Amino acid sequence: MSNSVPSRGTDRMAHAKEAATLPARLLEQAEERRNAPAIRQKYRGYWREWSWAEYARRVAAVAAGLRDLGVGPGGRVAIHAENRPEWVITDLAVQGLGARSIGVYPTSPEMEVEYLLGHSRSTVLIAEDEEQLDKALAVRHRLPELRHLVLMDPRGVRVDEVPGLLTFAELERRGEGAGALAAYTESVSTLDPAATAILVYTSGTTGPPKGAMVSHANLVASAQVFVEALGSGGGDSGDEVLSYLPLCHIAERLISVVDAVWAGSVVNFGEGGDSFAGDLRDVQPTVFLGVPRVWEKMLAGVQIRMADASPLKRGLYRLCLRHGRRIAARRMRGRNTLADRLTFAACELLIFRPLREKLGMVRVRTAISGAAPIAPQVLEYLWAIGITVREGYGQTENTAICTLTPVGDVRLGAVGVPLSGVELRIAGDGEILTRSAGVFQGYLDDPHATSSTIDEYGWLHTGDVGELDEDGYLRITDRKKDIIITAGGKNVSPSEIENRLKVSPYLREAVVLGDRRKYLTALIGIERDTVGDWATRRGLAYTTYADLSGKPEVRDLVQSVITEVNHDLAAVEQIKRFRLIDKELEHTEGELTATQKVKRRAIAERFAAEIEAMYP
Repeated sequence: MSNSVPSRGTDRMAHAKEAATLPARLLEQAEERRNAPAIRQKYRGYWREWSWAEYARRVAAVAAGLRDLGVGPGGRVAIHAENRPEWVITDLAVQGLGARSIGVYPTSPEMEVEYLLGHSRSTVLIAEDEEQLDKALAVRHRLPELRHLVLMDPRGVRVDEVPGLLTFAELERRGEGAGALAAYTESVSTLDPAATAILVYTSGTTGPPKGAMVSHANLVASAQVFVEALGSGGGDSGDEVLSYLPLCHIAERLISVVDAVWAGSVVNFGEGGDSFAGDLRDVQPTVFLGVPRVWEKMLAGVQIRMADASPLKRGLYRLCLRHGRRIAARRMRGRNTLADRLTFAACELLIFRPLREKLGMVRVRTAISGAAPIAPQVLEYLWAIGITVREGYGQTENTAICTLTPVGDVRLGAVGVPLSGVELRIAGDGEILTRSAGVFQGYLDDPHATSSTIDEYGWLHTGDVGELDEDGYLRITDRKKDIIITAGGKNVSPSEIENRLKVSPYLREAVVLGDRRKYLTALIGIERDTVGDWATRRGLAYTTYADLSGKPEVRDLVQSVITEVNHDLAAVEQIKRFRLIDKELEHTEGELTATQKVKRRAIAERFAAEIEAMYP
């Protein structure tokens, strides 16, 4: 038996834009908001700014430069860089030429770079710096179609000594001229909305990444749906976002390119890395997308800071947090009482507003958690301190158009209701199926994978297992392929247990195991910062991550977390044994996807001995 629910509204935006592609909308913004800020970048501690007119001019210049390199309709251009203005400028330049833009994760190792460039048949690679260039140069001899290399930051590189290499500044200069914008405008006017605009490579948790083909029409549909759902708008009251998640991922592409161009939002590029927290405080975005790992890290950071606070501040924080947690459930449903509002206002003045300002969350009006399920306890904490996070669910394959929690009706454990124009149903085996204007065109050169993902009726088979309640709220149980079936025949969702474990600020990774086994076990990775702080306060000296993980006291700490979680689980779901892994998992070593999801098969192989030791 399957059940389904239609969208809670199938009408498109009442005032939908006429533009049929993102490049066309960029040109509209350049006319409508000519001198308004479009992009800001932090460089050596200072912020610099480009207007919408300058944004469009730079996109047109880069497009002309790429055309000079032979890029035209159907061409392939790869971008291998951290988040920076040149990334989105190149993306829109490539789209405007009718070519296809391909993002490569900055953390991708040489083998993955070779695979992505080869599979996509890219003819031009835009690399960020010497590190990324070196990866391409190491495999270039096996990539006959890769003819041109462009370098954003040439420091440390003898550009004239590398055949086919030019700098991004030179590429842009090649295209500058009175006719560049007119040529770009003409090219954009001829674009076919049904043509492929971008190739997004999936994370590849079970095999090589697949190239998802997303059309101009898919991107526009996503823009229309999300600008309506988030209530975004441009002009003087426009939104500001911080671009920090990998732009290769559909979620950040949605925030920094798709929605930003459509709504006229300002996109801020910080210095990233260790300066992320400072960037966030500088920008104080009005719209913020965080993956669960970001929200968990934020929670852990607050706990460390509060441990160092004065007794008075610590006491006030605990008191206000207790009140915040108490009324959070009512606030999520929009039913807080006058007493709740007065209590929260007092805590807001004393603790919560200063806390959110330090977190960079004081201006945020729309906070979203996506890309993976967030633990209900983390969501409840965020609401308790005044960060009103809504969960969303979507995939690359549906251009992120699926569900979003509505304002004023947040339900713990659910990822919202169908967005405008989305049909959603649950198949007989529990798989979530969606159908909308966002469903992608298929996988590049992989008709079998395409036909097994999009059926003859246009339904996208997501690979996720879930449930719909009577009000149309979706709850995701797990990835279909990750469900554990114990030796006793019981079905167990590992991600639900893993999320409960990772609520603890002391645990960074939790991989639950036990398929075809008599009981469940777990591989645990500790959170270096919080466990290190905990150890230091107890006078426990350590040198490395492995040394810290090997402390008996740390094992006891982790055991206490597991015991607490086990208390609320059914017997078959309880973790009977665990092992602490002695290293932080890395994407570069094939243990994590670029979006920080655990590659279960790789982990099972890497830690096979440790796993078998838990099943004597």
